[in-house]
Amino acid sequence: MLDIKFLRNNLDLVSDRLRTKGFLFDSASFLALDAKRKQADVTSQNLQAERKQASKKVGQLISQGKSVDEAKAEVAETLAVIDAQLSDAVNEAKAIQAELDAMLMATPNIPCVSVPQGESEADNVEITRWGTPREFDFEPKDHVDIGEGLGQLSQELGAKIAGSRFTVLQAGLARLHRALTQFMIDTHTSAHGYQEVYVPYIVNAESLQGTGQLPKFEEDLFKLNTEQAFYLTPTAEVPVTNLVRDVILDSSEVEPGLKFACHTPCFRSEAGASGRDTRGMIRQHQFEKVELVQIVRPEDSEAALEALTGHAEAILRALELPYRKVALCGGDLGFSAQKTYDLEVWLPGQLAYREISSCSNFGDYQARRLQARWRNPETGKPELVHTLNGSGLAVGRTLVAVLENYQQADGSVQIPAALQSYMGGLTSIG
Repeated sequence: MLDIKFLRNNLDLVSDRLRTKGFLFDSASFLALDAKRKQADVTSQNLQAERKQASKKVGQLISQGKSVDEAKAEVAETLAVIDAQLSDAVNEAKAIQAELDAMLMATPNIPCVSVPQGESEADNVEITRWGTPREFDFEPKDHVDIGEGLGQLSQELGAKIAGSRFTVLQAGLARLHRALTQFMIDTHTSAHGYQEVYVPYIVNAESLQGTGQLPKFEEDLFKLNTEQAFYLTPTAEVPVTNLVRDVILDSSEVEPGLKFACHTPCFRSEAGASGRDTRGMIRQHQFEKVELVQIVRPEDSEAALEALTGHAEAILRALELPYRKVALCGGDLGFSAQKTYDLEVWLPGQLAYREISSCSNFGDYQARRLQARWRNPETGKPELVHTLNGSGLAVGRTLVAVLENYQQADGSVQIPAALQSYMGGLTSIG
């Protein structure tokens, strides 16, 4: 959520920056609501002052010789009128504040000044490429044909059990999927300094509101039919970032930064993806990720984004998968992000680079919703932290990339050297 004080003092700047995200901020409505809220506050303060003066009259009447009961009775009618007016003014102020809060909850984060201009993913800016796409001496297949040829990947079984956009993996491919998860967690905890955490796969509405999925993106979520508002987690970003909700961290915790790595299944309705990537494992209702989350001081978040993105890149390099790193333009930037790098892996079956990781700096946007703070030793006061996260990596899409890049002419799939110890020494799946 945006800082309302900053918004008041920099309304034109905020409106201009939000326009680069394709979002038109209703400045007139904001100013009108803010003015009404201020007036309601002034009215409440004036009525409280009137009430205080009326209460003093009781003592004055007693000093003039009236009994306590007589004095109270004489002032009671006046106080009753003031109390009724005060209650109305307080309720009006609360209602106006609720409107303001709802407006701010629906307003995206301001893009960083370094974010490229643009309207869609076609305007994203490539930063770097790593690796050279393999040249095949046969016609490369996509991951669906490879997996079905092995008899170890089935969309039909997934559809029978659950419906469309679900997949069943068996035998070597199921083991390879698990090996990728373990390899990622081990690398991030041993080489990159992350603390592994295990979190609930079901989250409440407060958690989703804290990270920005609610209220705007409820249609993308799987909501449970329970008395309390529970949802299947759309990404480990939600439960892991909420570990610091309503917490004031010590400076010793955030100076190096808190770094969490977490493996979870993720569940998304893909409400806005009708007709897109219906074949295979690119866009599923259920998938798995190893998520990286960092909680840092504000002055450290830009460097932390570069480091976190590098940690995700390290997995791709260890697996020797060609990829490119792109900076998202304003029009392609996520709701809560102020800057994002996407890592796109080369898929021979599609002859294209496809997103496998998205690494974002949210500034204090999520922290303000979460009230996630640290105590600055220089001032002794709590201040908002900055939050970051990124996939390190999306497990299913990494499996897709391994299948397509390591496929052989006979239909088998070589296992990357980095994973062979996790596969019991196997060097291929056939």
